[in-house]
Amino acid sequence: MYSDLLNALPEVLGLSNFLAVIIGVIAGIVVGAMPGLSATMAISVLVPFTFGLEPLVALGLMAGIYNGAMYGGAIPAVLLRIPGTPAAVATTFDGYPMAQKGEGGYALQVAVVSSAVGGIASAFALMLLAPPLSKVTLLFGPSEVFWVAVFGLASIIFLLGGNPIKGLISACFGVFVSVIGSDPIFGTDRYTSGQLELLDGISIVILLVGLYALPPVIDLLETPLKTDGVNSSKLGTEPIWKTLPRMGRFWKTWLRSSFIGIWIGILPGAGGSMAAFMSYNEARRASRTPETWGEGEPEGVAASETANNADTASALIPALTLGIPGTAVAAVAAVMLGGLLVHGLQPGPMLFRENPDVVFGFMWQFLFGAILLILLGGSLATNSFARLLNLPRPLLGSVIIVLMLIGVYSIHGRMFDVYLMLGFGAIGWVMDKLKFPLPPVVLGLILGGFAEENLRLALRIGRGDWTVLFANTTSLVLVALTVAVVVGPMVKRRLAKRDLRTKET
Repeated sequence: MYSDLLNALPEVLGLSNFLAVIIGVIAGIVVGAMPGLSATMAISVLVPFTFGLEPLVALGLMAGIYNGAMYGGAIPAVLLRIPGTPAAVATTFDGYPMAQKGEGGYALQVAVVSSAVGGIASAFALMLLAPPLSKVTLLFGPSEVFWVAVFGLASIIFLLGGNPIKGLISACFGVFVSVIGSDPIFGTDRYTSGQLELLDGISIVILLVGLYALPPVIDLLETPLKTDGVNSSKLGTEPIWKTLPRMGRFWKTWLRSSFIGIWIGILPGAGGSMAAFMSYNEARRASRTPETWGEGEPEGVAASETANNADTASALIPALTLGIPGTAVAAVAAVMLGGLLVHGLQPGPMLFRENPDVVFGFMWQFLFGAILLILLGGSLATNSFARLLNLPRPLLGSVIIVLMLIGVYSIHGRMFDVYLMLGFGAIGWVMDKLKFPLPPVVLGLILGGFAEENLRLALRIGRGDWTVLFANTTSLVLVALTVAVVVGPMVKRRLAKRDLRTKET
């Protein structure tokens, strides 16, 4: 089962593949260090530029960016009390007080080592759990795969939090986009409005860049950065190898937070922010001096950063094997799935059979990306990257927009794609303002065509008999899980309202 994992290692250690991970980690730290930017946006902008690259090179860049950005969010959290990523909120509780006491450099070193520990643990979880799960999914037929896709959409819609109606609308929009183009069986046009450019469907790259990259840039240009944080140009610290012995006492926190992050990452309806808060609370509860927490306790930084990095690779366990992102902060996982799809790799049950070298190489790249955090982040983050916080936001936003336009135009060399991207960007900006979740749109596009293809195949095998979709135990289990995902949150909300009324009376 794990022989393919070992066979993929030599190729990952090739110069181009390993260099891609290094560049990705550096770029991810830069992105995470800039308030308002995110790993999702960085990967979305990157995807169009990876068309001419080998799949492993492109995936190495994505894995590096993902790892780097999750740590990079700690830089403004510690220095400015502004979390660079949502998962870094808990890092501000003790990181910023440490910076105010002149220990900002040590706080960042604790953050980078803890991030690496969490990332390494998460990568090992991905390596150990994904292969056996993929063996099970290989037994799935068309009807089972259809229900997996339905379950994935239901999970994102109803477990994402917020308004499930808005989640359903977002998912339906994504499914609608997935059916634009030529019918895969009969070849008839569907919703193309006579546009020849739409006959092949809408590229997921255009959707990703429009939905995820453009709205944050607009917000970046609209909102000035105001802070009374620590002057990053005067930040000094000892070399990380001298401070490592001081961190040895955090081993229990690292172990506990890694388990919490991995568990939260796999679960639908959870995510890095939840993992960080849960880990922080558990570490504080277990501490002998809980009264010092919130005043500059380095163990608080260690707990938060370990957990929010431990859910990175583990969130891809259900994503790679079932095509379902495990984390409710599903934007990054959804964009990663889109990146796989762009390179002809369909996430789901057949990925491990048809492309074992790529998928197992991708796992190694996640592990190396986490290890490189210590080497790259430890020596650079407290110096060069910290000074990125002083860059003018309009300049940064303008550079990102230019990269977006160039990347989308380079796909087919036509302005129609640019206009389409801008249209999706406008839709994404409006959806973001109206609090419509964006991950269901991407999952709708990815899983919509997948579900349609397997549904029609199952019905053709069953000669049009709909009972073929419920003909075996696996399908019935998946149906039951889907119903539970849909009904569970509704029942929970109703019980909560009843308890509230009982307390009021």
